[in-house]
Order: sequence, then structure tokens, then C-alpha cells
Amino acid sequence: MDLLTWTYLLVGLSFALYIGIAIWTRASSTQEFYVAGGGVSPLANGLATAADWMSAASFMSMAGIISFSGYDGSVYLMGWTGGYVLLALLLAPYLRKFGKFTVPDFVGDRYYSNKARVVAVICALFISFTYVAGQMRGVGIVFSRYLELPIEWGVVIGMAIVFFYAVLGGMKGITYTQVAQYCVLIFAYLVPAIFISMQLTGNPIPQLGLGGDVAEGVPLLDKLDGILADLGFEEYTSGKKSKSDLFMITLALMVGTAGLPHVIVRFFTVPRVRDARLSAGYALVFIAILYTAAPAVAAFGIYNTIQSTSEKPIDALPEWVTNWQQTNLIGIEDKNGDGKVQYLADPATNELRIDKDIMVLASPEIASLPNWVVGLVAAGAMAAALSTAAGLLLVISTSVSRDLFKTFRPEISEKKELRIARIAAAGAVLLAGYFGINPPGFVAEVVAFAFGLAASSFFPVILLGIFSTRINREGAIAGMLAGLVFTISYISYFKFIAPELNTAAHWWWGISPEGIGTLGMALNFLVCFGVSYLTPPPPKNVQELIQEIRIPKGAGKAYDH
Repeated sequence: MDLLTWTYLLVGLSFALYIGIAIWTRASSTQEFYVAGGGVSPLANGLATAADWMSAASFMSMAGIISFSGYDGSVYLMGWTGGYVLLALLLAPYLRKFGKFTVPDFVGDRYYSNKARVVAVICALFISFTYVAGQMRGVGIVFSRYLELPIEWGVVIGMAIVFFYAVLGGMKGITYTQVAQYCVLIFAYLVPAIFISMQLTGNPIPQLGLGGDVAEGVPLLDKLDGILADLGFEEYTSGKKSKSDLFMITLALMVGTAGLPHVIVRFFTVPRVRDARLSAGYALVFIAILYTAAPAVAAFGIYNTIQSTSEKPIDALPEWVTNWQQTNLIGIEDKNGDGKVQYLADPATNELRIDKDIMVLASPEIASLPNWVVGLVAAGAMAAALSTAAGLLLVISTSVSRDLFKTFRPEISEKKELRIARIAAAGAVLLAGYFGINPPGFVAEVVAFAFGLAASSFFPVILLGIFSTRINREGAIAGMLAGLVFTISYISYFKFIAPELNTAAHWWWGISPEGIGTLGMALNFLVCFGVSYLTPPPPKNVQELIQEIRIPKGAGKAYDH
């Protein structure tokens, strides 16, 4: 079968599976819609958490950015994996014991204030919409290339699929759909990686192939260093970012991961606190499978790309280049008129433009793998993007229905609350589609901004809410607002208001927009502490509640909601 047929078949079968699961697990109550009834097993929740957390940025864009950044791209690996460990150890068990459905729910009750709850809702919406933009762009790219549709139509179809199972099934439907999506995405990621590792190094394990030898017994990484140096680029294993900026980006990604509302809510779906810890461990293992393979996929991808394009006649380029040119994600301009492709570090003489987001998707074609492998990767990318998009849309709908409507109109019935949640999810799908068609950057970059917003707004108030009895509502509100406004302002200035100044020479203390969330987090902590100690302490019952969620006694039994 040809590539288009394989892609339609595999993507279609995966969509049918997701829709079938959504119908089978349709939510019939608000508890099922918000937290899947609280009865998900640790293994299933670990699989769902891994799929929820490994978005289009992890599947498509992370290896792409490592391909073109080399050592500098490792910040994404270190930041995201380190952040998950931070979340599992410091936050997840305690939040589960607290027993609330959402992060704004926790903030509102812990800080005994509806104002704090509303501020937390605003933060959740900013984070979720920024994050979901990257997922919808990923959906559009897959449809554009493999189903031969415009990116805009790809986003619309992705919106329709997410709308169906997120709005119908709620967290219950999303959870079991994400279990299936994890299986699809990890299989789709590893199969081509194994094929290409065998081709280049003779080793079927990509993680080991990265350290293996290519032609003439030369180590792959040494070969890459030499090739890139000859083209004027930094060596693959060296970096050009300052150590301080690398540190700031890594820390922003770490604490941002620990503050992501759509990941945190996953730990409310298991029956007991013990299960929250166990599911966090399972998820870390499932995540590690992809994250340890990503550096190999990145190195294989850039090596094969250069070998198949650099110094090659334009009219004799491989078919994969022509295919991706039609999506406008690859561009060639013969600047010197010699009829050959010059891939160079100098923008003035470089003749090849490659979008970072296509490297994982294009790798099977670049390596001339069978059509079914290419179609499988397309299905995997869709699974990664849709799984995270669904989790984010649920956070948005829950924030609107439960944390706003239910708070200020507590008399509304459960049936009406469920209807409002579904309407909010539908509206969120439409807005997410707009951001997918008009994204503010490539997928990993957009997602990095979302992590920065989470780091600067949620992480300090959640951490202090668990481990400090002195932080009060005034401090929490002031801290969240200070961190969020500062981070948004910095990112907006360098990305949208004055993009021509977005260079290390103009950044504050050399901190890039991707790393500014760390400074926003520090500001949040300072403001939170300062305001809290200048105002009265929390009520005694709140202080007792904080002590209660940290006491191991009763840890096997969830704190009743």
C-alpha cells in the first residue's frame, strides 16, 4: 500500500479506538467528569499520566530541537524529567490527600479565599491555552503532511476528535483514552528509532546506538561534530548558550512541570494516597522509555538529513524533501546559483530551511523506511498531541464550571454543572483551534512558555500551601499575580512587541524568554513571603488542615471530599 493509504488506515483505526473508548466510558456524574470517579488503578493512571504529560512537544519537537541545538537542547530532557520527579515527591501525594478536584480548588480552600481561587483560575487558563496551542499546531502539521490537507483543516479535524471524547467522556473518558494513546505513541516512537539505529550503527537499541559507530568505525557523535563544524555550526556535543541561561531554562521547566494543572489533576483520579505515589512511579518509568530514546532519535535525524541534502543537486534531492516542501515546513533557495543545496550556519549563505517540528515525523522517510512505519509515526504524533490537548481542555472546562460557576452559584444542580462543564470544554476547543492555526512559535517553544507561566504562578503557592502554615491568602494572591504578570510581560515583550531585540544582548541578565519563569517564580516566592508576614496568619482551622495533609497517619485512606 502507498503512504497515504497506510496513514489513513492507521490514523483512522486509532481515532476509532479513541472514540469507542469515549463512548464506553462516558461520564454520567460530575465526579466522573472531573476525576474519573476516583477509582482509576495506579497502573492505568501511570499510563494515562505519561500520555498526558508527553505532548506533541515531547513526541515531535523535543528531538527536533536537540537535532538543531545539540547539547543546548538537553535542557528540555533535564527540565521535564527532573520536574516530574519533583512533582511526584513534593506535591502529588499531599494534593491527593487534600482531596480536591483541581488546583484552583486546592488554592481556594487552602487559602480560604474565593479571590485566590479566581486568580488561580486565571493562571490555569493562561497556562492551559498557551500549552494547548502547541498541541493543536502539532495536529495540524501531521494532517498537513500525511493526509495532504492544509494545516488549518488538520487543526479543525483534531478539534472535532478532541471535542468528541473530552466533552463526552470527561476525565473518565480521557483517562482510558490516554492509556490507549500511550501504547500508540510509544510504539510509534520506538519502531522507527530501532530501524534507524540498526541501519546506522547495527545496534537495535537506540539508546546504545547513540554511542555506537557509523561508517568506518567512527563514533556517531564524533562524526556529527566534524560534519557540523565543517558547515560552520557549533559542534553537536558543545553548546553556545550561557550556563546561567541553561540553568534558568532547566529550572523553569522543572518547577513548571510540577505546577502544571492538567498533570496534577491526574493524581486525584486514584482511590488512595498510596496509589498516587505508585502511579507517579509507573508514569516515570513509562516516560523514561521515550525520553532516553529522544537523544538518539535527534542525532540520527540530523545526521541523515545532512547526508541526504548537503551539497546535493537540487533537481536530484530525495523524494522526502519534495514532499515536505509542499507543507512549507522545508524551504530551499539557491542563493549562489550553483544548482546544489548549501546547508550552512551563516544565514546569508544558507540555502536550506527546516522546521524543527518535522524532524521526528520526517525521519522514517529520510531513512527510507517502509510506508507503514511512516504512517505509524503519524498516528503516534496524533496520539501525543490529542492526549495532552484533551487533558488541558478538561482543566479549562473544570476551571470554568466548578471553580467559577459552582463557587459563586453553589445552588446549581449537578446536572447543570455537568452541562456547563461540557459547554466550557466546547468553547475551549474552538479557542484552542484558533491558537493552533495561529501559534506564537514552534511547538517546543510554545510549550516552554506554558511551563514558565506554571513555574511563576502555581508552583510557589502549591509548595508553600503544603509545607508552610504561615502563608496566607493575601500573600498567595499577591505572589501569583506578581509572578504571572511579570512572566507574561517579559515573554510578550521579546516575542511579540520587540522580537528584533530577542537576543542575549538585550535579555535581562542574559535570561531568555524560555527561562524567565524561574525569575518569575523567585518573585512569586518573595512577594508571597513578604505580604504574608505583613498580614495576619491563616485561621487556626486552616493551619490544622495543612498539618493534617502532611501526617502519614491515614495515608492509605483518601481525605474525604
